[in-house]
Amino acid sequence: MPQATFYFPRGFLWGTATSAHQVEGDNTNNNWSTWEQEPGRIIQGQEAGLACDWWGGRWREDFDRAAESGQKAHRLSVEWSRIQPAPDRWDEAALDRYREMLRGLHERNITPLVTLHHVTDPLWLSEGGGWENQAVVERFEKFVRKAVEALKEYVSLWCTINEPNVYAASSYITGDFPPGEKDIKLAFRVLTNMVRGHAAAYRAIHALQPQARVGITVNYRPFKPARTWFLPDHWIANLYSSLYNEFFTRAITRGAASTIIGRVRIPEAKGTQDYLGLNYYTRERIAFNLLKAKDVFARRFFDPHSELSDTGSIANEPEGMAEALNWARQFNLPILITENGVDDTDDHLRPRYMIQHLHQVWRGINNSLPVKGYFYWTLVDNFEWERGWTQRFGLWELDVETQARRKRPSADLYAEICRENGLSSEMVSKYAPELMPIIFP
Repeated sequence: MPQATFYFPRGFLWGTATSAHQVEGDNTNNNWSTWEQEPGRIIQGQEAGLACDWWGGRWREDFDRAAESGQKAHRLSVEWSRIQPAPDRWDEAALDRYREMLRGLHERNITPLVTLHHVTDPLWLSEGGGWENQAVVERFEKFVRKAVEALKEYVSLWCTINEPNVYAASSYITGDFPPGEKDIKLAFRVLTNMVRGHAAAYRAIHALQPQARVGITVNYRPFKPARTWFLPDHWIANLYSSLYNEFFTRAITRGAASTIIGRVRIPEAKGTQDYLGLNYYTRERIAFNLLKAKDVFARRFFDPHSELSDTGSIANEPEGMAEALNWARQFNLPILITENGVDDTDDHLRPRYMIQHLHQVWRGINNSLPVKGYFYWTLVDNFEWERGWTQRFGLWELDVETQARRKRPSADLYAEICRENGLSSEMVSKYAPELMPIIFP
């Protein structure tokens, strides 16, 4: 058996990612807290409830687990509705609690990456039109200034907005997220305001903290033509990629972007990115279909030969990670893989998924891609939006009723990777021996 190790660069950031509403619990003042009360919105009528009880203090034990497993970074978000519960009121106690959490990361030698907007909006903002209303730009900037001023002692790595493409698509095209609209023109307006909000936040953060590194995260999903010989499949794949993957990143790179819906010029957004946060989970096949007008004339599906996750929502397609990284090359920026993971309750797929995707990351780095870190999604099972508790992404399993944590085997695999700063043949042989002929031929 070959003995070898794929080492990552010195100082590579190994960590996990979480978000406030999904782990904190008892969030009662944002649009998701009301959305969860509406029948039919969440699978099986589930609610976030206590989530992972981080607001109650259980972040301490989870941060201990991260530190003990060799993680050197953690991506988390702050909840806007806690910090600004009303337009004219700030909650200093909430900011103190976030300071305590961030201080806890530093005490464990873990570098924080803080996301300022991760899916949820304060109720008062939603009631005023949310991201449909251009007034959100000034409101978001005001919130960002308050949060950054309060937390900058512990944070210099910021993400302004998480996955604006997912937010717009899920809230205003598929209707899975609040407000549940299905209007592509509204989605375009929301994305445009998010570009403006990001640009304002970027400049505000640098004014308060010149040495900060500020970026966004985009969910990149490759769309592959189902039939390589059929030109309409290529056309529809390019259209989906333009709408989903390209609009926001082009706008903040060039200060302008266009789609079939319209064109915008936002010159103040040009160059407002110090790194690219890349979220990759899977890729899809796509076929042109005249009968699917509501889906922009497309039928989307996974490769029928791919391994699927528990819920069938993710196909194990590690080559898509290589595509995502090569797409990211065009921006000439440091790359952070800010999310990558798979829902897998019994851990039968996760070790294989992790190894194959990290192998692609290592190959990209050796092809001169400036990848600086990797954040697995997620540290402990959390509330997965409209899918509730049916998706289990955690390295640690969570019993929602008792709050007990149980370590999955992949947590040990990831700990070995973090400590070694590399992926070895010994690890592959131990956790996914079937991959040995592929990873170490």
